[in-house]
Amino acid sequence: METEKKSSVVSDVGAWAMNVISSVGIIMANKQLMSSSGYAFSFATTLTGFHFAVTALVGLVSNATGLSASKHVPLWELLWFSIVANMSIAGMNFSLMLNSVGFYQISKLSMIPVVCVMEWILHNKHYSKEVKMAVVVVVIGVGVCTITDVKVNAKGFLCACVAVLSTSLQQITIGSLQKKYSIGSFELLSKTAPIQAVSLLVLGPFVDYYLNGKFITTYKMTSGAILFIFLSCALAVFCNVSQYLCIGRFSATSFQVLGHMKTVCVLTLGWLLFDSALTFKNISGMILAVVGMVIYSWAVEAEKQRNAKTSPQSKNSLTEEEIRLLKEGVENTPVKDVELAGRH
Repeated sequence: METEKKSSVVSDVGAWAMNVISSVGIIMANKQLMSSSGYAFSFATTLTGFHFAVTALVGLVSNATGLSASKHVPLWELLWFSIVANMSIAGMNFSLMLNSVGFYQISKLSMIPVVCVMEWILHNKHYSKEVKMAVVVVVIGVGVCTITDVKVNAKGFLCACVAVLSTSLQQITIGSLQKKYSIGSFELLSKTAPIQAVSLLVLGPFVDYYLNGKFITTYKMTSGAILFIFLSCALAVFCNVSQYLCIGRFSATSFQVLGHMKTVCVLTLGWLLFDSALTFKNISGMILAVVGMVIYSWAVEAEKQRNAKTSPQSKNSLTEEEIRLLKEGVENTPVKDVELAGRH
């Protein structure tokens, strides 16, 4: 039992590490690809379509070679999820275009309380005082180190609201679909990625044209730009897989809170690699954010231990891997061996 617990902790740390490293890596790669001092590839929505196309291709190869199993999820749920996810992508791009960077950061920070409220409404999930306190500390810390000027207009505010609501709903839906259909993170991603890829590659160029006044067909490709596009797509596969994996293992709230470690890493790497300014305000905000993440981790673990004491015979929730193993164990093993699943 102790060995299984240690293995689970290693898997949890691995999932978070993959998400943080791939997310920070893709931000750095995209900064070089899209900045005017780099390759000036200013087609963010179309680039996201490339990301999902490569992810869908990896999923197709994985299913064809038997490395992953395909499970049934109703088409209408996949379409609904893809619409919400694409609204999130477009909403974020429009919000960044129409609002100041400061208000864009505020809208991103508001996702944590919005996810908490949505999980309470949709799943009747409650949070301890310690968790709520940690969320406030993280929001304040990230706000201090990222928010500068704050300007907003009616269109920008509307786009920010759409972006926040759709992103929060998308992340909650990832966890819900995995639990509802006992499907693994990569299997679910393999089903949603093709739909998102097709829709973004068709509509993306028009969205990008509205955002920057240029069609992708007018862009002059260079070998350097192609190399960074491939690098961005490769990192996107790991980023997408790890996002689904983290939300499946934990929750959308945990993903949002601990995900702000990426903000701290991006600011630090920007200072190291791109000579970005790092002020006392930035440093103090990053320290406060990290303290908040530590408090959050402690609060969630304390809450798990309290729940374990009140119901020692069962766990409150199963990870996606445990659900899959239980389901496959019941289907594939003789009746006399089913009790072995109790170890999970």
